[in-house]
Amino acid sequence: MTMPLRDRIGRLIALLAVTSVVLGLAIALPRAALAEDSQFDKMRAKIAGFVADKMEKLGGSRIVYKVDSDGLRESVVTDLRDDVYKTLREGKIAFSGLAIRDGGVELKIVDAKGREELKRKLASAAEGLPSHALTVTDGGDGLVRLAPTDAASAARLHDLVEDAIAMIEQRLKDAGIKLASVQPDGADRIRIFLPGEMDPGRVTAIFARKVRVSFRLVDLSMPPEQAQSGTPPAGTEILLGFKDKQPYLVAKESALDGDDISYAGPGFASGTKDPIASFRFNGRGTRRFAHITAENVGRPFAIVLDDRVISAPVIREPITGGSGQISGNFTLEEANSVAMLLRAGSLPGHLALVEQQVIQPAGKP
Repeated sequence: MTMPLRDRIGRLIALLAVTSVVLGLAIALPRAALAEDSQFDKMRAKIAGFVADKMEKLGGSRIVYKVDSDGLRESVVTDLRDDVYKTLREGKIAFSGLAIRDGGVELKIVDAKGREELKRKLASAAEGLPSHALTVTDGGDGLVRLAPTDAASAARLHDLVEDAIAMIEQRLKDAGIKLASVQPDGADRIRIFLPGEMDPGRVTAIFARKVRVSFRLVDLSMPPEQAQSGTPPAGTEILLGFKDKQPYLVAKESALDGDDISYAGPGFASGTKDPIASFRFNGRGTRRFAHITAENVGRPFAIVLDDRVISAPVIREPITGGSGQISGNFTLEEANSVAMLLRAGSLPGHLALVEQQVIQPAGKP
């Protein structure tokens, strides 16, 4: 999903504020930046020029990453297959041979009306979403092939790069590293500039391991304090809360993981206006979450990030819509951090390190 402009501008404002503090420069943002999407890229270019100047004077590190475009294509086609299957089942359209093949999805629908209904439903679902546009080819004898358009694939890649940039900014901020600039570099690469940072290894170490996101059932067979001081039941372990540091007795096996999440972002609860992190599952995750919640009504489940329990809500009813919210007495900054970590766990594959370079200050050999 493309990040709303005001969120992207907000992220850039925060970035400029950090840059100003670190390097002693006040930068005024034009009001027009909130009106036109192109202004975002223009401001990025200004930041890049400013940082390049400071890099020349102060030295620092330049790091380049490549996002996993192959993993993205695989996940997009897998989601397409899942969406097609869901549409066929809900529409009671008879089909056979649904499979992923050559970067697309193929199936056979003998009934011509069924083929038209599938095309209509998929087109309606993609309306207003360029990244979901499809090419539909009729191969004869009821054979139908669906694949993302080139424009849709490019839009998805752009969104992935934007998500990765947001994740990089947040994780470096959480690590206490004063981030100067993170910029897209071509279609599938990201360039990080860190003025004054002469040890790029400590930065790349942060991204050497993927964030682990898991949704696990909470074990109620004994109090967590008892399990903590004794022996937890087989197949369980004790994890501590993100904020309250309280022990939770949770299943070791994950019911869902970060690969099942298609989007995550910060927001506010509709009633209390408290900061929250919201998330949405892909087709596979939606079905699995609906099944798990239907079978475990009345039981809490834990949302875990890197062995920290972010939240452990009780399942009140089956959740079939494929989305949810995480609350936990968060500040807005904490809600944003949680959302970015969820995104980090859902990014297809790992970021691949392409280059890291130390740039010496001007006047030094």
